[in-house]
Amino acid sequence: MTTNSQTARPLDGITVVSLEHAIAAPFCTRQLADMGARVIKVERPQGGDFARGYDTRTDGLASHFVWANRSKESLSLDVKADGADAVLDALLAKADVLVQNLAPGAAARMGLSYDALHERFPRLIVCDISGYGEGGPYEKKKAYDLLIQSEAGFLSVTGGPGEDEMAKAGCSIADIAAGMYAYTSILSALLLREKSGEGSQIDVSMLESLAEWMGYPLYYAYQGAQPPQRAGASHATIYPYGPFPAGGGESVMLGLQNEREWAVFCDRVLRMPELKNDERFSANYKRSENRQALRKIIVETFEPLGSVEVVARLDDAQIANANVNDMQAVWNHPQLKARQRWVEVDSPAGKLPAMLPPGASNAFTPRMDAVPALGEHSVAILAELGYSPLAVEQMRKKGVI
Repeated sequence: MTTNSQTARPLDGITVVSLEHAIAAPFCTRQLADMGARVIKVERPQGGDFARGYDTRTDGLASHFVWANRSKESLSLDVKADGADAVLDALLAKADVLVQNLAPGAAARMGLSYDALHERFPRLIVCDISGYGEGGPYEKKKAYDLLIQSEAGFLSVTGGPGEDEMAKAGCSIADIAAGMYAYTSILSALLLREKSGEGSQIDVSMLESLAEWMGYPLYYAYQGAQPPQRAGASHATIYPYGPFPAGGGESVMLGLQNEREWAVFCDRVLRMPELKNDERFSANYKRSENRQALRKIIVETFEPLGSVEVVARLDDAQIANANVNDMQAVWNHPQLKARQRWVEVDSPAGKLPAMLPPGASNAFTPRMDAVPALGEHSVAILAELGYSPLAVEQMRKKGVI
């Protein structure tokens, strides 16, 4: 696919001001920046976004921060200091979108609620991201990713079958879900503004975002029915679907979706055509109910074979399969390399690899600019707002920036 890197990006000319920390809001605004929006990230002068301090794994920078904050401008500003409200007003007068995921109620106390802003900035879109949303008994409750995974029922269906074997997702799935719903909602609000001429308010809840993703187990447990049982890396209700050991200590992930594939699997992978007529395995729900007996057969068949031979049989039978990759294998994944998905971005630590965002377009290339240092753009942004060098220096001495 050829891509024209010189043409305009979809969000060129859109300015986003974000009072953000951790993951949900930064992940949202990074998507907007990828599409060409100017994102001005407002950070505390002392320490900035606390995700900057999560670890030092990426050449001394925090892995979470590098991932979620490229292509942004960092303005250090103590939003509680005298004079900060004037800076925010000047920023919002030129902005299209305000995104915030401060503590519940904090933005409203600062005069940054949609109701407080709409009269002065009628075209401004305000996106509030929180754990539980506005209103309701949980409105003011603190929310972190793992806590939302628990509240949304995610932990009840992940991990091993034992009572003490629940497991969280290995990435910030609740934050990511909320960030992506915020991103798509902002895109919708921008389209709506083209029709109405006015901005709107977006209220994104982490709980609702992840609960939406739980639709299959929710409906499976409809009207008090038994919910899906935790099944580790296997599927709770489809079998065989999950990891199986092969010779040499390696594992192969495979999945069957229908009866045609089951028949082919018996004939060409297990090479036991008689299993097709085994009443224990004659339908998916029966295979799932009798998974221990079927697993024993599969493991015994794969044990003399290396993973390469197992995968060859599965590919020959056109049965879906995958490698069980660790992080190093993903860094070196041949498909990502073949599709040239890795590029480099600048950062305070120098050049770093970064993956191009999903959804390759032949009309434009996504923006892939630097990960900012704390307050790196403060002087330039304030000058753009009309502040003199002397005024900026005074703000710095007073700790406002």
